[in-house]
Amino acid sequence: MASHLTLEKCVVKPIWDKENMMLEQDVDLTTADGTVDAVLFTPDAEKALPGVLHIPDIRSIRETHRAMARRLVGEGYTVLMPNPFYRTSRSPVFAPEIKHGSPEFMKRIQELIAPLTPEGLEQDLSVYLDYLTSRPTTAIGKVGVVGYCIGGGIALRAAAVKPDRVGAVASFHGGGLYKPSDPASPHLVLPRVKAILYFGHAVKDGSMTAEDIAGFEKALEEWGGDYTSKVYDGAHHGWTVRDNPAYNEPQAERAFAKMMALFRETLG
Repeated sequence: MASHLTLEKCVVKPIWDKENMMLEQDVDLTTADGTVDAVLFTPDAEKALPGVLHIPDIRSIRETHRAMARRLVGEGYTVLMPNPFYRTSRSPVFAPEIKHGSPEFMKRIQELIAPLTPEGLEQDLSVYLDYLTSRPTTAIGKVGVVGYCIGGGIALRAAAVKPDRVGAVASFHGGGLYKPSDPASPHLVLPRVKAILYFGHAVKDGSMTAEDIAGFEKALEEWGGDYTSKVYDGAHHGWTVRDNPAYNEPQAERAFAKMMALFRETLG
């Protein structure tokens, strides 16, 4: 399945950090179900660099996640961040007046996740990965995927969609990774995965309880691949994302360091 860049919707903005310039490009990608708004972050470099697919949390593309992607680019990666919820809404997917944790917030979450079937997600991920790996700024070789919140399960699926291309997956406070009675549970894709996996779990997380983590780790053991699964002490769901009420800077920095170590070892 080929991806498509709609040029008239493409906006190029040079983004400067202290030492490097990077281009931040808003792009539209076409899937069988519609048009995905996405952002491509590329370093101003003469050589191609390893690619990373960045899957945001339930609030999707916004300045906080753009900043997280820019930081990845600054470490030497080409980064693509799609809006996984394009079937429901382009970004921003939440109206400003909807408060975190309110009944309206919970209702909106259900609206956003309802269309995300395993089949639809795999179709989408094929488009995202094909687009990322076709960029001239993406090096030939393995790519990485990182996902936050619901994006953790989507990131795991990416490794099953392109098992020979996805070399590493990092998931932070991933929700719903293990739902044994649900035929759509992300853990069921493990037999198709070849990537090195890293899971950083939150404490007291209703979307991934201690019992869920134990069951998930058993499934990982049975899978037999290379993985790490850790609970971050004192870190609650959403701790890595600066605009989340649970943001925990020391643990967020620890998570970033673990992700960088994984990507450097696996992708270069």
